[in-house]
Amino acid sequence: MRTILATQIRMELLLTARRGEAVVLAMGVPLLVLLGAGLFDVTNLPTEDRLGYVVPGVLALTVMSTAFTGQAITTGYERSYGVLKRLGASPLTRPGLLLAKTAAVLVQIVAQVLVLALVGLAVGWRPEAGALLPALGVTVLAAAGYSGLALLLASVLKPETTTGAATLIYVVMLSVGGIMFGAPDLGAAGWFLLPLAAHAEALRETLMHGGSVPAGIWLALVAWAVLWPAVAARKFRWE
Repeated sequence: MRTILATQIRMELLLTARRGEAVVLAMGVPLLVLLGAGLFDVTNLPTEDRLGYVVPGVLALTVMSTAFTGQAITTGYERSYGVLKRLGASPLTRPGLLLAKTAAVLVQIVAQVLVLALVGLAVGWRPEAGALLPALGVTVLAAAGYSGLALLLASVLKPETTTGAATLIYVVMLSVGGIMFGAPDLGAAGWFLLPLAAHAEALRETLMHGGSVPAGIWLALVAWAVLWPAVAARKFRWE
């Protein structure tokens, strides 16, 4: 089983590399937000440390863009083209496919986050280095939750509908997800409804202030990381 999973992960990464323009596009909006809002007074922020505030939000946005929007659209069309149907005839199980896709997305996210972080450092961002571990933890949870929801949508909706739904959710989260403004303490239930805001706030608490992640955010992101992959594994369809 490990060999099958490793092979599928390599295949997912290879397919991602062949869609290089999609990867660049997925980073385009976050990079523009980072440079525009981080270096120029295009909007009012609740702090004078513009980069310290903007970069964590941009990193959270990148995770959602890749793990949710890109994953949902790509998988939806793979099902439409019969790719998943052929995989269903192989020894690869449904949980195995979902795990492989999520693992490949995590690898892609690591590369994208490193690029954006290096750009941020180059233009003056100075994060709290001691807060990297909790920042990594919430990022993995957020990515797993986004990936699970993306795979669920791609399985139960038509590709065109999946594209529309994923794009709509992305735009809504971008608008109210706390990328350019702070969100109040919403509690676990509120953070669950706004995972992008929860992730961005967690990264600010750690990377900007060196503080701890609020318990409500941990609960919300753990719930996302458990619920959506579990539902996706149960409801996933090969065709």
